[in-house]
Amino acid sequence: MTDNRQQSVFSLAVLVAALGYFVDIYDLLLFTIVKKPSMLAIGSIDATMLADSTKVINWQMAGLLIGGIIWGVLGDKKGRLSVLFGSIILYSIANFITAYITTVNHYAAARFVAGLGLAGELGAGITLVSELLPKEKRGIGTSMVAGIGLAGAVAAYFTFQLTHDWRLCYKIGGVLGILLLFLRIKVAESGMFKTVQQTNVSKGNFFMLFNNGKRFKKYLVSILIGLPTWFCVGILINQSDRFGKAMYGTTTLDSGRSIMFSYVGVSIGGLLIGFVSQYFQSRKKALLLFYVFTITSMVLYFSSINNNNTFMYFICGALGFSTGFWALFVTMGAEQFGTNLRATAATTIPNMVRGALPLINMMFLDLFQKTWSWNLIKSGIVSGIVVMLVTLTAFYFIDETYHKNLDYIEGAIV
Repeated sequence: MTDNRQQSVFSLAVLVAALGYFVDIYDLLLFTIVKKPSMLAIGSIDATMLADSTKVINWQMAGLLIGGIIWGVLGDKKGRLSVLFGSIILYSIANFITAYITTVNHYAAARFVAGLGLAGELGAGITLVSELLPKEKRGIGTSMVAGIGLAGAVAAYFTFQLTHDWRLCYKIGGVLGILLLFLRIKVAESGMFKTVQQTNVSKGNFFMLFNNGKRFKKYLVSILIGLPTWFCVGILINQSDRFGKAMYGTTTLDSGRSIMFSYVGVSIGGLLIGFVSQYFQSRKKALLLFYVFTITSMVLYFSSINNNNTFMYFICGALGFSTGFWALFVTMGAEQFGTNLRATAATTIPNMVRGALPLINMMFLDLFQKTWSWNLIKSGIVSGIVVMLVTLTAFYFIDETYHKNLDYIEGAIV
C-alpha cells in the first residue's frame, strides 16, 4: 500500500493543480466574458447573437466532453502528470489560434480544440491531489485547488476590463498556460499510480464504467449530482442580461460582470465547502447544505426582489457561492473508483456535466421556448426545477466517500 501521510495541503502538487485549474477556468470562461465584442467583431449581429454564441459554446462543451474521455483514459494508462502536460499544451495553442479567428465557424472550431485541451486539467489535478493526500486532508486539498482555480474567471474579467481587447485576452491565456508548464516539471507522480503500473490490471478502460451495473450506477449518479453548476453558470448567469431585460427591462446589465461576481462566489464557496465537509466528516452532508443554498438562490433569482442590476449581480454571486460544491462533486467522483480507473472517472465526470449544457440548452431554448412557445422566465424556472429534481434523486443514491481508502483497484486482471 502507498503511504501518503507526509503530504501536505500546501505541497507543490496542490499549488500546481490549483494554478493549473486557475488557467483552465480563465480560458473556459473567457468566451462568456468577451462574448459580445468578439461575436460582433467577426460579423455576428444582434439578431443572430444568441444562435451564434450558443453554437460556439456548444462546440466548446462538445470538445470538453470528448476530451474528457481521451485525457481520462490517458491519465490511467500514462499517468496523471502526462495529462497535465498534454492538456495545457493543447489548450494554450488553441488560445493563440482563437486570437486570430475571423468567422463564427472559425470561432466554434477553435473553441472545440480548446475544449479538448481544457478537459484534462481538473480531473487529473483532483486525482493527483486526492492520491497524494491522506483521507483526512483530501477534502481541504481539493477545495484549495477549486478556491484558487475558480478565481481564474475573475482574472479573465479584469484582464478584459484592463485591455478592452478580446484577442489579447486569448493570447494572455495561452502565455499563462506555457508558463505553468515550467512549474509542473518538479511535481512528483502519484505513488498509487506507480504501484498500479507495476501490475497487469486493466488501466483506463473507459468501458469498465459501463460493463458492470454497480460501477455504472456510481458513474451515472456521480455525473448527475453536478448538473446544477452548469445550469446556473451556462444559463442563469451567462444569460443574466436577457433575464434582466425580461424581468425588469434593463438594457445595461453586463453578463461578463455577472460571471465575475458569480466566480467570486464560487471561489469562496469552493474554499469553504472543504472545511464544511471536514466539520461534518461527510461529503454528502456538505453537498446537501450547498444544494439548499442553490435552490434558495434560484428562488431569489426569479423572485420580485430581483428587480435591478444591483440585485442581479448580488444574486449571481449567491448562485456562484452555492455552486461552489464543484470541487467536492469532482472529488466524490474520484473517490468512487479504484486507482486503475480513477483518472478516467474523475476527468470524464466533470466534462460530462459540462457536456450536458447543450442538452440543457435544448430543453431550455429549443423545447420550451421554440417548440412550446414558453417565455424566457417560465422556461428558466421549469428547467431549474427539472435539473434539481434529477440532481436530488442522484444525490440520494450516491455513496458517502469521506472516510474511504483510495488505495485499491477495479475490475479484472488482464
